[in-house]
Amino acid sequence: MFQDITIEELLALRDKKEIVMIDVRSPSEYGDSTIPGSLNIPLFDDSERAEVGTIYKQVSVQAAKDRGLELFSAKLPAFIKSFEQIKDSKAVFCWRGGMRSRTTATVLSLMGIRAYRLTGGFRTYRKWIVDTLEHLELKPQAIVLQGHTGTGKTAILRELQGEGYPVLDLEGMAGHRGSIFGQVGQKANNQKTFEALLVTDLLKLQEAPYVLMEGESKRIGKAVLPPFLIEKKEAGKQLFIRLPLEERVRHIVEDYKPYENKQELIAAFKQIEKRIHTPIAAHIMQALTEDQFELAVRLLLEHYYDPRYEHSMKQYEQDRVEIEAGTIAEAVQKVKAYLAASSK
Repeated sequence: MFQDITIEELLALRDKKEIVMIDVRSPSEYGDSTIPGSLNIPLFDDSERAEVGTIYKQVSVQAAKDRGLELFSAKLPAFIKSFEQIKDSKAVFCWRGGMRSRTTATVLSLMGIRAYRLTGGFRTYRKWIVDTLEHLELKPQAIVLQGHTGTGKTAILRELQGEGYPVLDLEGMAGHRGSIFGQVGQKANNQKTFEALLVTDLLKLQEAPYVLMEGESKRIGKAVLPPFLIEKKEAGKQLFIRLPLEERVRHIVEDYKPYENKQELIAAFKQIEKRIHTPIAAHIMQALTEDQFELAVRLLLEHYYDPRYEHSMKQYEQDRVEIEAGTIAEAVQKVKAYLAASSK
């Protein structure tokens, strides 16, 4: 028989890389939110799940079980083979630790494949996430990268993260760059997925001497930051990155790939068009339409983003560190130098 495992036991094994987590819910449930790092081997696909659910509600529990068994039997060999290919220890879960994960763990056991089952399923994990966020206090000092749009704050953080520095990549977790154009070329994560990724990283960083993050607003795309993280960010050390305008324009064009995402960019611009002086807005739209993307970006920076950013940064005028650089690569080196000096 299979063995049940608690969420705390599962996450401890995950953090030690001693287990493979397998979500047996349907692809759409998995796509909505899952335990970070999980694979998806669904017991039923979306249409099958809907069919069994309809029978459960409109006919009877037994009829739903019979139809579920019929559907599952047809795919059993392929289902088992998927699990056989995973050589490491395995744990399965569904929504609430019910029929789907119990069926999976039982069948695997009969085939000589040992797997744990998560007690309470994904619903228990989601409750653990909510409870953790409610009571979590981030211990390390926050070091916050500020700077005008296009200064490569996210690129700097990811470079530092790749070198082992303690980084909280909020935009990466949100799947959004944080501006009206932030969704271009990306798939934004919902709040549940964002919070799962956030808790995973926050717990890893609790013993770090500091945490690097970007000066985000309360909302990033579909995700909303928890209050304690906003307070931590506001109280943190503010590093203001300054890059030449041309370097910022170059970085934005490189990052947003306007030739691939032209219509998305135009649609996003229409949302802020009325906030910009009419002749300038018309000039920007013309530049976007005629593929003059560098010009469009420059005008947006000079007439929209930079003035708004300067206004929002007035609260930090007395307590911020200025880092001037010619390129993003140079900015990375100067941030590293600041971190090394401040740790002495």
